[in-house]
Amino acid sequence: MFIDLQTTFDGTTTAAGVKSGSAVTATAISANVIDLRQAASPALADEGVNPAETILFVQSDGSADFAAAGAATLTITLESDSAATLASSPVVHFSTAAIGKAAILKNTVLVRVALPYDNYKRFLGLRYTVATGPFTAGAILGWISPDVQRNVIYPVGFTIDV
Repeated sequence: MFIDLQTTFDGTTTAAGVKSGSAVTATAISANVIDLRQAASPALADEGVNPAETILFVQSDGSADFAAAGAATLTITLESDSAATLASSPVVHFSTAAIGKAAILKNTVLVRVALPYDNYKRFLGLRYTVATGPFTAGAILGWISPDVQRNVIYPVGFTIDV
């Protein structure tokens, strides 16, 4: 799978290819918000996003299962706005249902969906809404990719009999 650093919402990758996520403890927007057009460009709705070829991925990283003192849940939305803070008048293009902390284990894929055909505003980002939180452990990786990742991540020590 190709992961372009310019289309990464959350997480970092070292030169050795090791990925680490951004901690999500309370409601917040993604660490990175993508600018879909330069300021001098016309305010067009067509961003060249082809949903059949552009996939949104969000997953927990491998550092720790999500944990919270209470029964915390996480809702993830893909939003665009005219402001980089996604605080002006955001448009929600995709939303998950509330995901319980028990379902967010290490390396769990939370979102794998083609981007919807829609009128995107200039800035595109993710919003993480934490209910009955805060989370005390866990981190998120989020990015857009032109290809679909369908590999299965097996637990440590998993063997295949040949």
